[in-house]
Amino acid sequence: MSALDPERGGKFIDATLGGGGHAEAMLQASPAVQLLALDRDSHALARTRKRLAVFGDRVHFVHAPFSAVGAHLPPGWVGEVDGILADLGLSSDQIEDPERGFSFQQDGPLDMRMDASAQKTSAAVLLANASEDEIDRWLREYGEERWSRRIAHAIVQARRMGPLLRTSQLADLVERTVPRGRHGIHPATRTFQGIRIAVNRELDEIQAFLECAPRLLAADGRLAMISFHSLEDRCLKRAFRNEARSADFEDLLPGGVTAARSEVRRNPRARSARLRAIVRRSS
Repeated sequence: MSALDPERGGKFIDATLGGGGHAEAMLQASPAVQLLALDRDSHALARTRKRLAVFGDRVHFVHAPFSAVGAHLPPGWVGEVDGILADLGLSSDQIEDPERGFSFQQDGPLDMRMDASAQKTSAAVLLANASEDEIDRWLREYGEERWSRRIAHAIVQARRMGPLLRTSQLADLVERTVPRGRHGIHPATRTFQGIRIAVNRELDEIQAFLECAPRLLAADGRLAMISFHSLEDRCLKRAFRNEARSADFEDLLPGGVTAARSEVRRNPRARSARLRAIVRRSS
């Protein structure tokens, strides 16, 4: 909120609405805040509409991926937006719902789609049809998994006996295939990350958003983004650095900001989060 400064009032965008915590904070900061709230997850939109109903017509909800933000702006918003937030990755609600298939900690369908209404290819379908080389690349590049080739080979061998349809099947397969990591991290963590990113084309979404979002800002408009793994953060760091090299933008948080130990104790999922922000210069 400090980076976005919604106390000024104006036109704001929450490009990844999720549970609505950030949106609510922006709307509470000033009665002059108007908010465009996007999410590609229809379940999240339905839940959060109820949470934010008290703010009435100050909130406009859109079912769309954040990469499409430019196509859903209300009239007169282009170049006039005072703040944009994108909180990347998964929401707690998505992780904790076993039917969404994002977590290896609970058994559920091997789905992982952010928007099942628009995306045809689930994780199960992707793994059933991909080559060993493709799976290896997703795990290596998107999951940064050192055992990517070994896991990819095990997946291809396993599907000869029958399709992988459940999260528990994939998690157990990885656990049998590679050594357990240090610090209690489940060996399937990076595999699930890599496949999820491939299913949802998350890096493509981020790149499209980064090309569009800065151009929507008014003078003194701020763009704040939260990443949760190194692939995301590298995209943000590179894009924000390039914007700050111009005369149009300034880096508000050089190096980014991470959660304090006290916050991590309250919310362990914050341990890998990094916030970066830029501001459009006023002159």
